[in-house]
Amino acid sequence: MTDHFSPPPLLSAFLAASLLLAVTPGPGVFYIVARSLAQGRRSGLISVAGVALGNLGSAFAASLGLAALFAISSAAFTLVKYAGAIYLVWLGVRMVRASRAREPATVRREAPARHIFRDGIIVALLNPKTMLFFAAFLPQFLGPEGRSPAHTMALGGLFVAIAAITDSAYALAAGTVSRALARGGRADRLGRMFGGATLIGLGILGVFHGSRHCR
Repeated sequence: MTDHFSPPPLLSAFLAASLLLAVTPGPGVFYIVARSLAQGRRSGLISVAGVALGNLGSAFAASLGLAALFAISSAAFTLVKYAGAIYLVWLGVRMVRASRAREPATVRREAPARHIFRDGIIVALLNPKTMLFFAAFLPQFLGPEGRSPAHTMALGGLFVAIAAITDSAYALAAGTVSRALARGGRADRLGRMFGGATLIGLGILGVFHGSRHCR
């Protein structure tokens, strides 16, 4: 088991760096918070699982060297970036429209769990910065003998697990705010509108933001 991880000093540095990066809000965190505000803790935690699986897919792809495609092809990077931005805006518009639906204040409609989970995966996979991040970040914490895809994937999986824990904390905190808003009747719609506006803003920001930082 230890053969798949870095030597203890490097592993300790990796864990500290991963925790610091994981608690720093990025597109994945904002998506999870938006879902939690709009639809509560359950939806937020399902989103965490979807985003984690999508990030794990990106880590796996990076360990196989597929990130080089985005590094050398600006067209491929831009295409996936725009697709992700459009998807975020579309999700945000749906949330805002749902907030304007005429329904009793006590009714709280939630998207099916499979749709929330699917959206989380797609949001993560359509962020090309994630794969580039893993390709640049993980090799720094591999020993001289640990450059194989298995070693890289092991560290990627560990990072995703750490991020899932911190993302869950964000989901629970935002879900608590959402529950408080729901008690206010019309204030529940405010949570949905804010969540939708967050996703729309995130999608627009993704188009114009040139940095390749993932989370």
